[in-house]
Amino acid sequence: MVFQFEHIELDQQEGKEKWDLAPLPLIKLKRVLSHWQKELYQCGWNSLFWDNHDLPRIVSRWGNDGKYRVESAKMLAVLLHGMQGTPYIYQGEELGMTNAVYSMEEYRDIETLNMYQERLQKGYDEGEIMASIYAKSRDNARTPMQWDGTANAGFTEGAPWIKVNPNYQEINAERQLKDPDSVFACYKTLIQLRKTYDVFVKGEFKLLLEDDPDFFAYTRETQQEIIYVICNFYGNTIECRLEESWEEMALLYGNYKSQKKNSTYQPYEARIYYLKK
Repeated sequence: MVFQFEHIELDQQEGKEKWDLAPLPLIKLKRVLSHWQKELYQCGWNSLFWDNHDLPRIVSRWGNDGKYRVESAKMLAVLLHGMQGTPYIYQGEELGMTNAVYSMEEYRDIETLNMYQERLQKGYDEGEIMASIYAKSRDNARTPMQWDGTANAGFTEGAPWIKVNPNYQEINAERQLKDPDSVFACYKTLIQLRKTYDVFVKGEFKLLLEDDPDFFAYTRETQQEIIYVICNFYGNTIECRLEESWEEMALLYGNYKSQKKNSTYQPYEARIYYLKK
């Protein structure tokens, strides 16, 4: 089993620190993840992850934690869970928990505190420093787990070591357990699909639309089955440029309630198509 961290450094300026922000190059992300899928096929095993205790929340980082929080959180889940390997779900990722925006005195992470002082001394603009903290601080992943809408998000009856994200009344486990269309429900479905269809375990990976600036799409294929995973990575309604016909394929999952087998994808829309040969 291989843990690789190549993809998590793509949204920083080349040769600089993680605080030096840069737009995510989607085409490069596709090539990096595709490389590991192909190179480890039948000789190793991928560890699949977006989040961990040292990384910001993926829905805030590469999704949309505002208007399309639910859709983009699901899209990112679909993208990862269709690949070969073992997916790791970090606490709150299955709820679409987001980065937190705090005042400086509310942060606890020593790396964040040191960087703030060091960059002030070097003459960086404070607004620029705080933008980096909002985007990349490790404390984004270390806020208390959001269990319910009660005080401290149901995490503790005492004083938590760090402030609870203020959006806990909207984003919490109790609320999502009651919603069949929640981010949590999406993760449950994806896990069940991986347990049901062998192609998720054994299928060979092939990247599609390698140079497309909007879609992350790929196939997984065995002699018996094939799946197409197609993700609109951004917030635009757009036509998918794949030429394949979906008429004979079953739609295993889609992250929009109203699903149509056509080429128009809504913002952050993701679909998994399936065909038994």
